[in-house]
Amino acid sequence: MAEVAQSGVVRRDAEAAAPPQGVGPLQKREARLAWTMLAPTFLIVALIVALPLIANFWISAKPIQLADLRPPEATINERVSGEAVAAGETFRVTYTLRNSSPNLPVRGAAFTDTLPEGVDLAVDDERCVLSGRNLTCTFGDLEPRGRERLRFEATAQTDISNVEALLEGTAAIAQGRGENALTSLSFTGENFRKVFNATEFWDVLWTSILYTVFGTGGALILGLFAALLLDQAFRGRAFLRGLFLFPYVAPVIAVAYTWVTLLDPNSGALNAILMQIGATEGPINFLGQRAAGEISLFGLTVEFPLALTTVIVFEAWRYFPLSFLFILARMQSINTDMYEAAEIDGATPFQQFWHLSLPQLATILAILFLLRFIWTFNKFDDIFLLTGGAAGTRTLTVNVYEQAIALSNIGAGAAVAVVVFFVLLAFALVFFRFSPKED
Repeated sequence: MAEVAQSGVVRRDAEAAAPPQGVGPLQKREARLAWTMLAPTFLIVALIVALPLIANFWISAKPIQLADLRPPEATINERVSGEAVAAGETFRVTYTLRNSSPNLPVRGAAFTDTLPEGVDLAVDDERCVLSGRNLTCTFGDLEPRGRERLRFEATAQTDISNVEALLEGTAAIAQGRGENALTSLSFTGENFRKVFNATEFWDVLWTSILYTVFGTGGALILGLFAALLLDQAFRGRAFLRGLFLFPYVAPVIAVAYTWVTLLDPNSGALNAILMQIGATEGPINFLGQRAAGEISLFGLTVEFPLALTTVIVFEAWRYFPLSFLFILARMQSINTDMYEAAEIDGATPFQQFWHLSLPQLATILAILFLLRFIWTFNKFDDIFLLTGGAAGTRTLTVNVYEQAIALSNIGAGAAVAVVVFFVLLAFALVFFRFSPKED
């Protein structure tokens, strides 16, 4: 019995000495305090990210034109035929009530006007009531672009030198307002049907993918090559590092205009050089020619997309400095001992790069590919400044602009933007599933 009692005491002492399990009251209070302090930040970030996204989805399901951004309202115009009239003479007063919206009706359309002293108005329309000097006309619903015109005979009680000025002193007031197209609860799938049924949609999507993949890959390859070149110490390296940043820091409109000038088929320097050395017989319209020759690939003959290739080259040239900076920073953090050991073992520079450098750079390359893919897929200004989306360079972002601004179809433009979002979402999910993870 003594041994049992002693073992029980030892067990209780061990339990007392063991660390507490679970979350204690102090930790719970600290967690609540932390969440309370971080809640405003999370809310602000969520609103910044979520509100534009929700608004875009909302607009994409609404039949809304650019003119519908202004809520429909009734406007009234009052016009008088005649200038100076004598007492007892008549003149005509015309009221024109209009609906300002081309697509949405106005509910409860009406107008009121106060007649000045010295004028009698003969009201012969059942929709209008004259009470003393106050004229009220009610029309009910006014259809899109609808108008109602009323003409009344007025009699001057006294001599009036300027009838128009007299009536303008008591301007008519329109009433009635329609439903805002943005806040209404009417939805439609017509925008998406219009987008997907368009004959050029799949060509535009394919062009966007080609532009993004090759533009992103080109920027990464050039950045990797520049980082390998400037990783070694030599005289003037700092100057070259700064020079390599020029395409990225220069204003896009300046470099785009420079490229347009250099590639101009009539006065461009590049065409002049190519013809001088005999590389081409005539000028080449790099940014305005859709295809140049044919290429046989795996038994298939395809046209070489000249303008698209030129835009891709511009994309790779302009954005390789970003990849260059990140890759160079990662390379300089790699331990050089393994390179020395590999050199002693007789590894060639290419073998050192392939087996030592590239595995160390895999993660940063993957991150750069993700970021540049998203940014390039959403890129609009480069293509618009170079070609305007012509000659086979029309991408989904250019299509958003053309639908929303050029064609004034805000709903269709938002629908294309939703397609862009889902394409990038699918890419991100696949990327995070198969991207390399750093050990």
